[in-house]
Amino acid sequence: MISPKLPVGQKVKHYRRKNGIRTQAAIAGLCGITERYLQQIEAGQKVPSADVLARIAAELGVPLAALLVEDGVEELAVPLAAAPGVARALMGYDRPGSSAPAAPAELRERVEQAWRTWQSSKDRFTAVAIVLPDLIADVEHALRVHRAGTDIEARREVLCVAADLYGLLRSYCRRAGRLDLSLLVADRAIRAAEDADDPVRMAAAQWNLGHVLLSHSEPSAVEEAKEVALQAIQQLHQAPATEGAKAVEGALELVAVVSDARCRRWWEARHRLEQRAAPLAQQVGEGNVQWTVFGPTNVAMHAMSIEMLAGEASEGLRVADQISTQGLPSRERQFTFGLELARCHDLRREDAAVLVHLLDLEDVAPRTSRTVRSPAT
Repeated sequence: MISPKLPVGQKVKHYRRKNGIRTQAAIAGLCGITERYLQQIEAGQKVPSADVLARIAAELGVPLAALLVEDGVEELAVPLAAAPGVARALMGYDRPGSSAPAAPAELRERVEQAWRTWQSSKDRFTAVAIVLPDLIADVEHALRVHRAGTDIEARREVLCVAADLYGLLRSYCRRAGRLDLSLLVADRAIRAAEDADDPVRMAAAQWNLGHVLLSHSEPSAVEEAKEVALQAIQQLHQAPATEGAKAVEGALELVAVVSDARCRRWWEARHRLEQRAAPLAQQVGEGNVQWTVFGPTNVAMHAMSIEMLAGEASEGLRVADQISTQGLPSRERQFTFGLELARCHDLRREDAAVLVHLLDLEDVAPRTSRTVRSPAT
């Protein structure tokens, strides 16, 4: 279906009525704005900010581009919640106990392929939702079999595969709005990595937990994210200082940086970024160890993010001018960068630039743009 050719305000009104005939009061309340403000938007008397427009689009269940472009755009029919099959697979396993488990090498390849799809595909939500239910069931079945078996190496490999799968599920469930499931799989990743006695994966699992905590709006959860990251760093220092360990340590430092920035500790955030995260990024270079996308580019993007959160839009844009996201393996990081660029322009009341960047986001990750709620996540 093609969306109608209407001004932004009229498009908001069109989708509000079309998608369930919802009242202005209901939409305004869910988006955190007044009913009067929404009335003015629909009447063309007010131009909503980037953040408000993103929230309205998410509540209406349409891509941002459907509210912005002159010509119609094809509407997406993908639900915002996690696919039912994924939730069912996580909450209860029905793999027959008598069937032979898949080989660890096969499971490893399937998990890595799912990760590559999640990080690089425009249609990542739909694509991974198709493969995840069977993958969850097969990995869990292999875990049950090898926990009772005598092949120590196969058991350890399956545990490592499980930890990596749960890391992917943490990101998927978080983006699908299921923080409950995101916390569940983050905990499973920690347990699997601990059972495998893999220090780098244990640290990566704590990194995953840190991101779940950062997704919460409560200040206490944001503070806990830093505590989790710093404790994981201390534990990681007891392991051999490999390149992989340094990369995950850097990713954990970035969790602490975001926590400081979210708690308005601007100086601490900048200091930690410059003195801890940046040197590690220079040591390991660009990479994607444990799917963290840690490297100099990611560190620079966090520097821009600090300035955006601090309200220093001009400095944020100056930092952004020095960043190229072309080589990043993760569309989500590219998306976050584009969103924060839009927010910097929004702080400067540069509406035209805001809309340009929001439209670019639809090309980078169309599904992700429908789930944006706050700059913190």
